[in-house]
Amino acid sequence: MSSHTTPRTHIIYTIAVIGFIYTLHLVIPMYSNSSFLNIFADENTLSYIYMAGAALSIFGYLIAPGIIRYFGNYRTTIGLILIQICLFYGMVASTSALTLTIIFIIQTAIIALISLCLDIFLEVYTEGSNVGSVRGLYTATLNASWVVAPLIGSMLINGTSNYRNTYVAALAMLFPLLYLVFRNFPKFIDPNYIHLSPHQLIKHIYSNKNWIRLFFANLILQIFYSWMVVYSPIYLNKTIGFGWEDIGIILVIMLIPFPLIQYPLGKLSDGGYGGKKYGQKNIMAAGFIIMGLATVSLSFFTSQSLVLWATLLLITRIGAAAVEIMIETYFFKTVSVRDSAALGLFRITRPLSYFFAPLITIVGLCFTSNTNLFIIVGFICLTALIPVGGIREVRG
Repeated sequence: MSSHTTPRTHIIYTIAVIGFIYTLHLVIPMYSNSSFLNIFADENTLSYIYMAGAALSIFGYLIAPGIIRYFGNYRTTIGLILIQICLFYGMVASTSALTLTIIFIIQTAIIALISLCLDIFLEVYTEGSNVGSVRGLYTATLNASWVVAPLIGSMLINGTSNYRNTYVAALAMLFPLLYLVFRNFPKFIDPNYIHLSPHQLIKHIYSNKNWIRLFFANLILQIFYSWMVVYSPIYLNKTIGFGWEDIGIILVIMLIPFPLIQYPLGKLSDGGYGGKKYGQKNIMAAGFIIMGLATVSLSFFTSQSLVLWATLLLITRIGAAAVEIMIETYFFKTVSVRDSAALGLFRITRPLSYFFAPLITIVGLCFTSNTNLFIIVGFICLTALIPVGGIREVRG
């Protein structure tokens, strides 16, 4: 199934470090991407750029299982990182709006596919009884990058429009990422991936009703993330009036719950504290309620108070962090490592959310102000209670 020349625990920590560096390269420019693109594209055009990136990512997820079966996960990962190095160099060097737009769309898809490959590495080395703990550790480590990276990004921008500095930093992150994958996985033995046609894959997914419910719950979570990533920095900057230094501080505080609570919650779902297991479903539902109500509340505050906005956004992420780790734990307790197609379909929720997130803004602004869009997003989060309510708990 895999090469065990490296102790399993050590390789899991190694994958976590790889995930941390991967996420740094992703997040350092993420919160300023929309502001950078906004220099040459208005907000409607910006929405279509993100939707194009989402479409290419979805296509990538659909063909990825075949590519991984043919080349193997190790070679595929190396190839994707090399492509990403070229693309980020283009983001740094190019001055053409059209070229930058095309590169941005392609790198969006490459980022998604690298994440899928890292999932496969981790799943191969994860013991079935420790899924919650391993996923909690991995997700918390990745999300530690989300805490650090916005601060790095805001420091690189330094109150100006030097958005390209964030791409230089992201490009630099790709070289240690390439080295660590090259150093640790050259003898990686791929599992015997299940080959399914699109029709067979749909039947396979529909055979597990819990997967369908989890798919919709995860889609709603990803819509929340996508909308917040694209539009909240612009809102905080242009509507509330915060500078990028303040926005960086707000984002750092906002993201603290992810590295702090996800590992304990993952371990809790494995029975890691006194042997008692708490249902993923109940924690998931509580998380959606917290993030939904907290997001609605954002519409009622317009004061330029850093403490207020940091606190409110932190509360939204307490809920989101709980939801995310319970979805990850539940899914990976019920999926086989050989099932790369199902894993790819599950991850499609990320790019798919970038279709729906812009629509919230495009359609919402036809009827209300941008301040009230938080109410719409909050109620969308609360609708996740419908699919979550039907999920059957999984033990073990």
